[in-house]
Amino acid sequence: MNLKGQVAIVTGSATGLGAAVALKLGGRGSKIVINYTKSQKEAEATAAEAKAKDVETLLCQGDVSVDADCHRIVKDTIAKWGRIDILVNNAGTTKFADHADLDALTADDFLNIYKVNVVGAYQMIRACLPHMKKQGYGAVVNVSSIAGVTGIGSSIAYAASKGALNTMTKSLARSLAPEIRVNAVCPGFIGTRWFSDRFGEAGYAKIVEHAKDSTPLHRAGTPEDVADAVVFLCAEGAQHITGETLLSDAGHHLTIAGVTRR
Repeated sequence: MNLKGQVAIVTGSATGLGAAVALKLGGRGSKIVINYTKSQKEAEATAAEAKAKDVETLLCQGDVSVDADCHRIVKDTIAKWGRIDILVNNAGTTKFADHADLDALTADDFLNIYKVNVVGAYQMIRACLPHMKKQGYGAVVNVSSIAGVTGIGSSIAYAASKGALNTMTKSLARSLAPEIRVNAVCPGFIGTRWFSDRFGEAGYAKIVEHAKDSTPLHRAGTPEDVADAVVFLCAEGAQHITGETLLSDAGHHLTIAGVTRR
């Protein structure tokens, strides 16, 4: 799990899962790029936490749905450290909408979600590709969701975008080998402000309890839980793994698939 000296870009890493991934990678010796779109103060706080642990950091503002921003993030990374070893495509967005209410989503909603969740990941990989190919090594981890496997989630558009991201992971794993490994991690529920901001503290607490009751492992996931899975796919222990979609959801997908607990 030693990643000393490797350079890792983590998109959407100001808060939540992205911040946890960045800090975990930094704890394994990586130099980390903390990317944010709007959450500058939170990104600065995450960078300060990393620096307090003697982790080299670079703060990069940029919207991954904008191709020019993707290239700028990569350019700034190369200018500082001269290489890119790891890319974690964590940046994501959604719109909450009842799956049965087809009028709750517009074509623009689909396009906006796809621009970040699918196209943004593609653009970041494309921007990093020449540098990873040149050095003969690269590890890409796309942060997807069990929504992309089971069809559940915050909205149909979100689930569909994550399904597309899973398929793209396999396509790119095949086409970018042997130099670059491409994998995906599919979290289930994880306790972040994404839920607490929307549902409030009381609603959030109910969601946490439901997650514990409805999973075989009786656990509500944390950002650190999923970050461990991401870091594993970045590290030496996963050198023989590519094109994999790893579900990190306390077994929630088993209950959705119709397997009942006794």
